[in-house]
Formats: sequence, C-alpha cells, structure tokens
Amino acid sequence: MRLLYPLIASALITITPFLATFEKGQNIVRGLFSYEEFAILLFFVLFKRKLTKKTHALLLVALTVALFYVAWIDLQNLLAIKGWTLGWYGLLPFATCVLALAIVWKAKPFSFNGILFILFVSLIAHLFSLNNYAAQPLAQFPVIDYLERTAPKPPQRKQLSDEWAKKYAVTDSVTITRDYVDTLRSNVMILIESWGVPLDTSRFSSELKIFEGIPQTVGIHNRMYSRTRTAEREDLIFKIHRDSTGRRDTTFLPQIFAKRNYQTTFLFGDDSLEHQRFKYINKIGFNNALYGYGLKDNLMSLKIDSLLADTTHKHFIAWTTGDTKFPMEDFPDIYNSDADVIDSAYSYRLEQTLSLIAELAKKHPSTRFIFQGDHNPILSPVKFQDRFYKRWVPFVILN
Repeated sequence: MRLLYPLIASALITITPFLATFEKGQNIVRGLFSYEEFAILLFFVLFKRKLTKKTHALLLVALTVALFYVAWIDLQNLLAIKGWTLGWYGLLPFATCVLALAIVWKAKPFSFNGILFILFVSLIAHLFSLNNYAAQPLAQFPVIDYLERTAPKPPQRKQLSDEWAKKYAVTDSVTITRDYVDTLRSNVMILIESWGVPLDTSRFSSELKIFEGIPQTVGIHNRMYSRTRTAEREDLIFKIHRDSTGRRDTTFLPQIFAKRNYQTTFLFGDDSLEHQRFKYINKIGFNNALYGYGLKDNLMSLKIDSLLADTTHKHFIAWTTGDTKFPMEDFPDIYNSDADVIDSAYSYRLEQTLSLIAELAKKHPSTRFIFQGDHNPILSPVKFQDRFYKRWVPFVILN
C-alpha cells in the first residue's frame, strides 16, 4: 500500500495539466504517471527519514527542486504540442507538486535497493504495456520528451519536397539510360561522381543554367545503393532474364549496341584496379576500356571529343567522372573538414565538369548525352552531407 502514495502523487502531477488543457477531439498520447517524478518522490521519502546528516537535508532540497523542475518542463512539453502560451497554467506545477509532497510526507520509505528494484520493474511494466497498448502508455518521461523536443533536428533528407515534383520529372526507376538511349545515333552516357540532389532547389537551378540553349530533359531518380560501382552497372542494364538453364542472366546496353556495329567505349580517369573495373567492365561488353591513371575530367572529355570526331562508326560511350569524388585530395580528413570550404571546392569542380559536358553537347549536337549522379556526396563532413537528399540523384538528357 505504501507504494501507492508516491504513485498517486506522481500521477497527480502528470494528469492535472493534461486535464486542464484537454480539448474535445484531441489526440495526445500521454502516460498515467511521470516516471522521473515517481523516482524523485521515492527518494524524497527515503531521505526525509534520514535528516540526521546535513548532506541528507541538502539532497532533500535538491529533490524538491528537481520535482518542481520536471513538473515545469512537463507542462512546457504539453503546451508546446498545442502551441499554447503559458498563462495561468504556470501555476499548475507549483500546486500539484505541493500536494504531491503532502501526500508522500508520512509515507514509509523503501530501502535504496528496494527503490532501484521498483523503478526497474516499473520500467519493464511500461515497456510491456507500450508494446501491447501503444495508445495508452503507463509512464510519461518529461525529461526525455523535453530533450527530444529541443534537440537540433537534422534536415529531412529521404523524401523530396513537393517543389521538386512540380518542377522536374521524379521517378524511382533506375532505367534512365535504357529509357533515353537513341539506337539511331551516337550516345554518351556519363556518370557524375557524387552528384546528388540538393535540398535547396535554387542550387540545382543554378547548375542547370550551364545547359541553357541545349535541348534537354531534366529529372530526379532514386538510387537503392550509394555505390559508384553499383550505379555503373545498373545504368548499363538492358534487361535481366533467365538463360536456357534457368540461371539469372543480364544483357547490357554495350552488348546491344555492339550488335548494331557501334564502337563501344568505357572511360575512367583513374586506375583500372579501383573497384576492380578491369574485371567487370570487360564482362559488361565494351569493345574498349580507356583508363586515365590520374587524369582529370577535362582531359577525359578531350578523349570523348576525339572518339566522337571519328564518324566512321556510331558510338556508345560510357564515362565515369572523378573530379568530385570524395574524399577530395585537398581534404584528407573526411568528416572533420570545414563543411563550407568543402562545399566551395565541390561546387567549383562540379561546375567545371558540367561545363565540359555542355561543351561536348554543343560541339556534337547529333549525339545524345545522358548523364546522372551515382550517389549524393558521401565520405564528407556530415554538415555538408546534410545539404543533399539521401539516395536521390539528378539526371539530364541533352540533344
């Protein structure tokens, strides 16, 4: 029976402001008693009976202050949910706490270990109840609720805002290359390293200004994996099927174009050992694979220009860029570099790469250019990553 006193007292503090602010039709899930206040009251009763030492008296004062403080932030949490101002509700924590202390004043204390056991059992009971009756939890946790409410919230990065859907084609499909290749002329497929969709639509609009005057289609699509190697492969898939033995097999676009007598070429400005491209690029079916072993995007674009200058063949070219790859060579500390400095360097390099693509598209207007991001910027400071949606990348079709 003595356990009921602190339990009822904590319930009084918790339920009173809820009832005082109750509105018909409201949907606020709230516990029947405050776990923190229940614990404070249990220890209050224990130390009230041990006032022989000065430290016990100080603890009693501290527990009283803590009780008022928890009741105060509990009220603040409730008002914040409703968007109400404090007003006369500010009197409730003081009135309920005084009544709660009066209720437990003559209650018999539990031992220290007994209190810990009661709190453990109470927490387990709450979790069990919450699992089975989520609409009515047993306990309320004002301090945890307050910390959750006031803690800085990271930006929402998974779902695109409505503004994107209104301005651009948005799809979950990863068949962009397959959907837009033109089998009657040369095609250049470009995978831009770390080109993600920024939360700020104006930032993306400024990137697109580079392609003004060129026939274009612009959209956004979702990547399941944030890996360059995976993006290279899935962007080149023509179809997935079963062979004569029933085994799963894949036909890639370079194989389709090779049958049409196209010259098929893969280009990458770094070592063929990276991601073991020397193995899987060959299996995808390219006639040629050109590696730069340290060449920047501007030199790789010159190679593409020279390939397209050969008009004796139609071409299917795939190029994975590298200038915007993370970690950047000038910023070896992946996660602790200054986000703004990283952003400035990244934006400059991205602009240069996009400008190279625009120049190629203008110089070769009869060639279809399909380019997209492999993933949003990763292996970079978190504050910089937070400026981009997760797994969403742009795609642009030129000519």
